[in-house]
Amino acid sequence: MTLHDLTTADAAEYKAFFTEALHRHPDCFRIAPADEAREPFPTTGAPDSFTRALRDASGALAGIVSFQREGATRERLRHRGLLFRMYVAREFGGQGLGKRLIEEVVRRATALGDIEQINLTVVATNTPARRLYEAFGFAVWGVEPRAIKHADDTYADEAQMTKFLE
Repeated sequence: MTLHDLTTADAAEYKAFFTEALHRHPDCFRIAPADEAREPFPTTGAPDSFTRALRDASGALAGIVSFQREGATRERLRHRGLLFRMYVAREFGGQGLGKRLIEEVVRRATALGDIEQINLTVVATNTPARRLYEAFGFAVWGVEPRAIKHADDTYADEAQMTKFLE
């Protein structure tokens, strides 16, 4: 597996991969496939706004994660970062790719020097994802009930998690 940055030049490939995730796991994301169709590439390629990807030996995307500084234009919020849009394709599950992606986000956020915490949201019932984040020191500090409403009028709660960097 190779790890590298994705940029706007990779937008079509990224969008196809992430849209597949939304179709395969609609209960694990707050965004619907129709929403993703209208979204621009999620990050700018700056040191504090990046999307990382893992590719298999054939060059196919196996996993992705994005990070951006929260409050990029707000002085009092610049110490926070947001980990979002993390996904490892089902066929690559159990190989430690999620761990590798989180390690990379934490490493790069720490290297910025002024990021003190990384925040994320996760569907509260997504136990495997919550356990993975907890293994890296993320802790739940709140749960928003009925945060996500699905087309069939069912709801999902979202857990808010934070990791403080040392």
